[in-house]
Amino acid sequence: MHLVHRLPTSFRRVHRGRLPVDTFAIAAAVLVAARFLDISPWNHPSLDLHTYWATRDGIDYSGSPFLIGAYLYAPLFAQAIAPLTALPWPVFAGIWTALIAGAYLWLVGRWALPILLSAAVALELYLGQIDVFLAAAIVLGFRHPAVWALLLLTKVTPGIGLIWFAVRREWQSLLVALSATVALAAVSALIDPVAWRGWVDLLQRSATQPQVIEGTFLPVPLWVRLPAAAALVAWGARTDRSWTVPVGALLAMPVLWINVLTILVAVVPLRAEAGSVPARRWLLQPGLAPTAADR
Repeated sequence: MHLVHRLPTSFRRVHRGRLPVDTFAIAAAVLVAARFLDISPWNHPSLDLHTYWATRDGIDYSGSPFLIGAYLYAPLFAQAIAPLTALPWPVFAGIWTALIAGAYLWLVGRWALPILLSAAVALELYLGQIDVFLAAAIVLGFRHPAVWALLLLTKVTPGIGLIWFAVRREWQSLLVALSATVALAAVSALIDPVAWRGWVDLLQRSATQPQVIEGTFLPVPLWVRLPAAAALVAWGARTDRSWTVPVGALLAMPVLWINVLTILVAVVPLRAEAGSVPARRWLLQPGLAPTAADR
């Protein structure tokens, strides 16, 4: 460490910035390799990413929507990842994990290692869930509202973040988000109408049946959290606080599992205090329409 202090200031700054990124990249590479090599417990069939891969054999919406390992998203999600699910399980698992790690690095940059130490992010990487992708979609959605379709056609209720556009009267952005979702859903339903009827039935059962949930989660009912999420995002829209959108999306999650806290990594590029991370640099590019992240 004394040797580092003797180096030029500019080099020390790069050293401090790259070390957390490189350390995380190495750890992620080890996890990716373990999955490519089909090493237990990183290949366990109870993992969420195995549920996604298993859609290659068809989608079953007949079970309880509150059991671990159930596929709960619109058929469009399975159709979109079909080229990946056609690969052998270890190959899919390795590529999927690499994509999560890449999206995470884009969002948090030099904060990758400290945030990884949280139980939520570490569990997210192990499970292979989609919350990092949802966080990236929220950030991307400030420039390209069509990507909100990912939230609306997977977790559904975090789409409450669209209140941001409504309160700010950004009607074109709201229209693009909703139109893209409807158009994608329509095409998907034409391809597999039976699966779509199954998903709609699943959503109805999720809303009407008593929740018997297995696993560790925060037992705050969705009907309590949704109004709070809506109020928070509306307040943020009125006061140019874009970080309220991922926080509102978290509050609106169907079930508050530990790993869904990972969606909060979207706050990092939306707060100036976090400094320059790749996603924030992208948001602030000249020539793009301004967002609240500019302030």
